[in-house]
Parts: sequence; C-alpha cells; structure tokens
Amino acid sequence: MESPSQPQGALGSLFERFIEAAVFESGLSEKTLAAYGADLASYLAQLEQMGVTSPEAVTRDHIIDHLILLRKKGLSARSAARHLSAIRRFHAFLREERVVEADVASDIDAPRLTKPLPHVLSEDEVERLVGIVDCGSAEGVRDAAILELFYSCGLRISELAAVRMNDVDLAEGAVRVLGKGAKVRIVPLGSQAMARIQAWQDCRAQGTVRDGALFLSSRGRRMSRTSVWAVVKRYARAANIRQNVTPHMLRHSFATHLVDHGADLRAVQELLGHADISTTQIYTHVSRDRLHKAHKEFHPRS
Repeated sequence: MESPSQPQGALGSLFERFIEAAVFESGLSEKTLAAYGADLASYLAQLEQMGVTSPEAVTRDHIIDHLILLRKKGLSARSAARHLSAIRRFHAFLREERVVEADVASDIDAPRLTKPLPHVLSEDEVERLVGIVDCGSAEGVRDAAILELFYSCGLRISELAAVRMNDVDLAEGAVRVLGKGAKVRIVPLGSQAMARIQAWQDCRAQGTVRDGALFLSSRGRRMSRTSVWAVVKRYARAANIRQNVTPHMLRHSFATHLVDHGADLRAVQELLGHADISTTQIYTHVSRDRLHKAHKEFHPRS
C-alpha cells in the first residue's frame, strides 16, 4: 500500500499533537508508534478524500467505511485490528482534549486478539534505578525526587511534569494530580518520595525560579516532558537495566507491585486515575503470570 502523505489542516495539526502525546504517555515501542502514525495518516487521508476536514465532522460511518475499504484492499484481520486501535486512540484523545464532545469510535468492536502484558521493573530494579542517583548536586536531588514520585504515585509523564508546588502537601502526605480529561485526583505519597521532594524543594528555593512547577530546569523553567523522559532514560542506563525503561513502565511497575502485595484493585484504579476497572485488571494478569512462572520454576512437580 502506498505510504500516505503527512495529514494537512485541522486534522493534521491534531495528528501531530496526538503523536507527541503518544510518544510521552503510552510507553509504546518505536515500531508500534511508527505503525500507528502510518495507520492514522492513511485514515486521515481517506477522510480528506471523503470531504471530511474537521474533527467535528467525522462520524462512525466514516470510520467503518474506511475499515471496509482496507479489508477490500487485502489488509489482514490483525493489521485491521491494529489500524482500528490507532483510530480509537486518536478519537479518544480528541475527546479527552475536549476537541470534540463525543468519541465516535468508542463502540466500534475490533477482533479479539491477545493483548501483550505490560513490561514492568522488578522491585530490585526500581531500587537500583533510584539508588544510582548522585544527590551531591541540585540536579541530582531533583532527579531523585522525579524518580521517586513516578514510582510512589504511578503518575503519567504529563501529570508529573504538570505538578505545581502548591499541588504537593507534605503535611498530609499527598499530591494533587490533574489527569486525563481534566480529572483531578489526590494520590498519597510514600515516605521516601516525601523525603526526596522535601530535599528538592529546599534546593529549588535556593536556585533560579521562574515558574510555579515543582520540577524546574537549571534555568528555573518548568521541565518539558522530553526533559523528564531523559532523566528516566539516563539513570536506567546508569543502573545497567537491560529493559527499555520508560516513565510509563514505572507506572506499570507501581500498579503491579501494589497488586503483588495485596492491594485492592479498586484502590489501584483510583490511584492510577483509570475511568474503567477493566483497564486496571491487566495488572491482575501480570501478577497471575508471575505466580505461574514461580510455580513452574520452584515447585518440585511442576
């Protein structure tokens, strides 16, 4: 199939915003992101051929017509499912960002395919990641606080970058988080995260401050998602962790370790800010998978 050109106009701008958000939020591999980008570019090009140039004009029928056309061109069921996954993510993004009032793709069913379990760090790897930070400088103190906050609260990268000084209440041991769809939740802070944040706040007050954000660059500006991402990658390499560590992997690890230690799934759902419990249930599968592996490895009759 011929590669589609870069989408233009209003839909093209939204496509760029979606891809940027997907890079930092979803923890998808570069290969998956590239596939999603190509799928969406094809979809938006088809919409343009249909005369649809604004997100408000897209209907459920437009999406179905596009999928039918793909199948007629010989696209496999698995590729069609991936294509629909990209489309659904895109329209969910438009709804979350309040670009449109309704998600026209939400009730379009895809073929049931096996969903891969999320990659997580072991508790030992988390300890190595945080422990490798040299807190002899203000930057090190800040980076340690970033890593602790990611793991202590399971935040998305956009949520962590958006935390402001007045969102943190160390007396109450909690942080106010602005999540997807502008939904606010209060997440408890672990004792180690509180200590790291307190240390960073002390350093922060002595440096250049040009923004109310909790985490600032050396110039006193709010850290971008790219800069926060780089912090995680830098220390993962320094800790010699073989996995491709991302901020979203820390979120997965936070949830998985809670479930491993007996946390109620509804509580984990609230901590993560999931609208639907079915999204959170993946972590029970992760824990179950670990149990099976442990049984197979250590039981004398397995």
